[in-house]
Amino acid sequence: MREPGWRQVSGSRNRARRRPSWQVVVTRRGEIAHSSCYGLRDREADLPVTPDTLWRIYSMTKPITSVAAMMLWEEGRFQLTDEISRWLPEFAEMRVLTGGSNLAPVTVPATEPIRIWHLLTHTAGLTYGFNQHTIVDALYRQAGYELFGPPGTDLAAACTAWANFPLLFEPGTGFGYSVATDVLGRLVEVVSGQRLDRFFADRILGPLGMTDTHWRVEGDDVGRLAALYVPDPMTGQALRHDRMGALAHHEPHLHSGGGGLISTAADYHRFTQMLLRGGELDGVRLLGPRTLRFMTRNHLPGGRYLPELAVGGFTETTLEGVGFGLGFAVIEDPVPSRVPSSTGEFYWGGLASTAFWVDPVEEITALFFTQLMPSSTYPLRPQLRQLVYQALID
Repeated sequence: MREPGWRQVSGSRNRARRRPSWQVVVTRRGEIAHSSCYGLRDREADLPVTPDTLWRIYSMTKPITSVAAMMLWEEGRFQLTDEISRWLPEFAEMRVLTGGSNLAPVTVPATEPIRIWHLLTHTAGLTYGFNQHTIVDALYRQAGYELFGPPGTDLAAACTAWANFPLLFEPGTGFGYSVATDVLGRLVEVVSGQRLDRFFADRILGPLGMTDTHWRVEGDDVGRLAALYVPDPMTGQALRHDRMGALAHHEPHLHSGGGGLISTAADYHRFTQMLLRGGELDGVRLLGPRTLRFMTRNHLPGGRYLPELAVGGFTETTLEGVGFGLGFAVIEDPVPSRVPSSTGEFYWGGLASTAFWVDPVEEITALFFTQLMPSSTYPLRPQLRQLVYQALID
């Protein structure tokens, strides 16, 4: 990179009307090449972003849950081809939607059971209520499962509810971004005998020194939490979303392995460095290097790419040339996206426009944090790739 070391920058508050704040950390070969903070983490309180700002990382929780599951796999607790009903019997007799409406869905018995690899690859046929593309999405919303679920619902109860909805497709035949990683988190609980938050603390967050990563913010940390914003549909200016933002101040009933964590750039940096180093950081090994390489290959049926299999879509990127591994999107061909990257690069992001990627070829990790929902508001992720790769001069 052109300028190694830490660098903090600030910008115009007029620009902050649309994007109140962000934080970027880029590393090359294990060294921090760029770190910058911009704007106000809380515009109304006039509080700037600082290196220790806390961010809701939402779906960037998913790779951590996937690592947790694969740690248990390495211990021989299950095979990836095992039916999940062995541990979660509520999923034993699934049905697949064939037609009808959300008031009168038409279904048939599934011929293929949901297997563990289906959860890791989002090919189980589950969905999210907020997707708003299919009848099944509407059924989730009608039952209160637009994002996290009805108040007071825990992970076990949510899984029971999800098992009663029809599947979008036969498991293993499509890609549906979904609560699959939450179900995977429940599987981790049952197999390990620990609640998900306890497993994370004991086996991942604690050993890696991710001391600022939690399911809620309390005490002195409250002031470090960035406010959550959405764009005004008329002006595009960022509007504070207090109702959803306030959830971060309470211990959740449902520990969402798909989207529940709050973290810092420094903490998630440690997680991505562990991934870049093949499962080990500072003498702590969570996974074997061959396991990480296996996880970051394209596991979609027939080796196809996401646009060929996805029900619905992700509007901030085309996903052309992109497959999906065990918990990560994987770039198979960088050309169709028209954005520089490397074959074998893996990544994911979060609902509030956060993002990360790991590039084993160039030995890069990149982290981007902000708090603007939804993640499709601006093309921030491809723009950051453009800026990072053009800066490489060796």
